Amino acid sequence: MISTGEAVIRLLASYGVDTIFGIPGVHTLDFCRGLGEGTPIRHIHARNEMGAGFMADGYARSSGRPGVCLTISGPGVTNTTTPLGQAYADSVPLLLISAEAHSETLGKGNGTLHEVTDLNAVTRPLCAFSECAHRPEDIPDLIERAFSVFTSKRPRPVHIAIPIDILATYIEYDWKPAQLPKRITPKESDLQEPAQLLMSSKNPFILVGGGACNADIKTLAEKSGAIVVSSNAGKGIMPESHPLSLGGAICRPEVHSLLKAADLIVAIGTELSETDNYIGRLEFDCPLIRIDIDETRFEDLYNNTHPVLGDAGEAVEILNQILSDTSPDTTEKHLTVARTLAEIHSSLTVSETKHAAILSAVREAVSPDTMIMGDATQMTYTASFALSVEKPSTWHYAAGYCALGFAFPNAIGAKLASPQTDVLAIAGDGGTMFTVQELVSAAELKLPIPLLLWHNDGYKQIRDDMRDGNVPRIAVDGLAPDFKKLAEAMHCHATQPRSFSGLKEDIQKAFKSDRPTLILVREDSDWLNQETR
Repeated sequence: MISTGEAVIRLLASYGVDTIFGIPGVHTLDFCRGLGEGTPIRHIHARNEMGAGFMADGYARSSGRPGVCLTISGPGVTNTTTPLGQAYADSVPLLLISAEAHSETLGKGNGTLHEVTDLNAVTRPLCAFSECAHRPEDIPDLIERAFSVFTSKRPRPVHIAIPIDILATYIEYDWKPAQLPKRITPKESDLQEPAQLLMSSKNPFILVGGGACNADIKTLAEKSGAIVVSSNAGKGIMPESHPLSLGGAICRPEVHSLLKAADLIVAIGTELSETDNYIGRLEFDCPLIRIDIDETRFEDLYNNTHPVLGDAGEAVEILNQILSDTSPDTTEKHLTVARTLAEIHSSLTVSETKHAAILSAVREAVSPDTMIMGDATQMTYTASFALSVEKPSTWHYAAGYCALGFAFPNAIGAKLASPQTDVLAIAGDGGTMFTVQELVSAAELKLPIPLLLWHNDGYKQIRDDMRDGNVPRIAVDGLAPDFKKLAEAMHCHATQPRSFSGLKEDIQKAFKSDRPTLILVREDSDWLNQETR
């Protein structure tokens, strides 16, 4: 006989879970029975449940397996709602397991500890589903349902709450993991017409998102003669050094103009969302092929004349087989890409020029395999189109939900999932303060993660928007801490480079350290101003 809380941990382990992120509490003690020494799951101690949620998100992005977060009821869950929203927006498989108040008190508003009168209603809009287990025997079905979402559908977060009296119930443990369904395989017949459209088009474009990370887009582009542009989540799926790649420049007006002249657009694993293109609805007047695992994408802002439901990698493989004999001349397309990228570079603002210079140094300092986690800051907005990425799933910017505080705890989860991979976080001075306490979590774990902190004395994007919109300058110039001293107080290293070569050296040294390193770069640095004039 074991407690239901311990049984949950054992069942998660049988599904391949080896890491859980969270903070223990009085309502999670029965879960903790299953997390002691010698058990197959390690528990990672975050300093706030928001950090724990972002760590689980980063673990999922790095490993390709679901990230798991374990919290108390009430504030533990509400603190994770921001990471849930981010995971929902970015299609990340994140499982939140939480305690819940005693079954007899649910919904009564009696003022019990950590009470929310309808806890699952809080998380339901942010999840594929959010349910409460009212009996121990409900739990295997709910966990099977969660992992089925992760493996066979568009991955979204899931929340399963379990009342404390159910967690404390002792049961005969005989739960087994289920055989999970696979993703829908597209039919070759569904791709014959799209293939014919590709072969007959003169000016096709391929738009890729994170759902295409397992697809051979390079071959498809070369066989179809299509120019490729990606969302943030799609950066690196097509190597951005390729002469047919516009990288993540879907946010740029120069690319919007090109799309208006397209005679065919193939959207693969992307929402075509406002948070990627910055204008809401892209303007084009041509047929649209939509390849996606999520059929709701076929009924959004666009007239989807050619929907293809199924796994993007398999769909692209079929297309490449049908197009096997094609070899269009792409010389003119190469010139178009080169000209457009030059136009983008020549139209950068003063701030963007500084960002691009820093990002170029970062690119030189790290390998193509390095995972870079970007927070919501102007540096990463520029990185969307100015940072060259050569491999899929190595650039992660919280574009969809745009949650501040995402980058560093996300990097912790990613590093724990892939210890041999270098992981770098980029954040602004404002965003860093949202999860700065996780520096000590990473120091405790001895993780060599550099945090490149871009310091522009406040929320500069909002400051710029206020200036441009003639809005009074309100609450965008807050007093900042001494970040170097703060990092050192949290047992981390801290540096402030004085040149681009110094920046590169600091990053490379940080990867070999025994703890995190905060690398502070101020936008008003004399060396940065001099070297980017």
